Amino acid sequence: MNSNNNGAKFAFFYLLSLVALIFMALSTGMIVFQIINKNLVDIINQYQGRFSDDALKFAISALIISTPLYYLTASQIMKNLKSGALDRDSGIRKWLTYLILLITSVVALGWLIGVINTFLDGDLTNKFILKAITAIFIAAATFTFYFYDIKRDKVNKPDNVIKAYLYGSLIIIIAVFVASLFTVESPTQTRNRKIDEAILNSFSQVNNEMDMYFEDYGKLPASLEVLSDEYRFLKSQDLVDPATRKIYEYKIVDEKTFELCANFRTSNLDDEEESYKYMMDTSRHDIGYQCLKNKIRNEDNEKMPMRVTQ
Repeated sequence: MNSNNNGAKFAFFYLLSLVALIFMALSTGMIVFQIINKNLVDIINQYQGRFSDDALKFAISALIISTPLYYLTASQIMKNLKSGALDRDSGIRKWLTYLILLITSVVALGWLIGVINTFLDGDLTNKFILKAITAIFIAAATFTFYFYDIKRDKVNKPDNVIKAYLYGSLIIIIAVFVASLFTVESPTQTRNRKIDEAILNSFSQVNNEMDMYFEDYGKLPASLEVLSDEYRFLKSQDLVDPATRKIYEYKIVDEKTFELCANFRTSNLDDEEESYKYMMDTSRHDIGYQCLKNKIRNEDNEKMPMRVTQ
């Protein structure tokens, strides 16, 4: 069978494998980078090189989808080469393989430039070394595989080098994926954290309306319902737990001090994420039923508004 008769099919396989390869390689590197960021914390760099659970989740998702797709298309290409359906000297094979080599080189250069730039901007030396090794290894493995593949003569026979590349890379990807599962926040933990963030946001809204109420009436409201009836910006959903729909407990401590109580699913006492780092003590909570004390902000601004995550 002449490969020219199936040019569109083989072009599809190569281009799809290229897209899958980019996602697979980048997501593998992103996972390794985030594992490094998680275990080598740099307290100076607040933004660059900081661990991101969201980035890790995206990389895991991309790896789950792209890896099977890449190996499926690669196996189809190898199968057609072996059977002779795709000719070794086919223009499609040569052009698209060199296209993959070109894009791999460009991506690798951009990756390494970013790593070096982060290092020059003050990143830890050991983090830079590990990330540089990761980027160079992934780029080198990809480049040498396709360079060897386009240069080999006997494409219709089993090749142990090709097998070693494919099976070796798959083992590494599986190992990286397993390691990511021990680093990433579970879906249940994520949902619980977001529920707690919603509670803190509600507390912040209530706190702001409490200041307005005290300014208007010179006292604290008898209940949260009174507060919601008085100010249209405070909705009924701001007064209840978003999961259980149970109303928050409200306690008056003294003339200007009150407590808002809820059942928290997580603890942010030891959280070093940027969104939590500058929170006031009135927003720090442990797991379980917690009452957070707040004080009305007076004209001298003796108390700043509660800082919460978005």
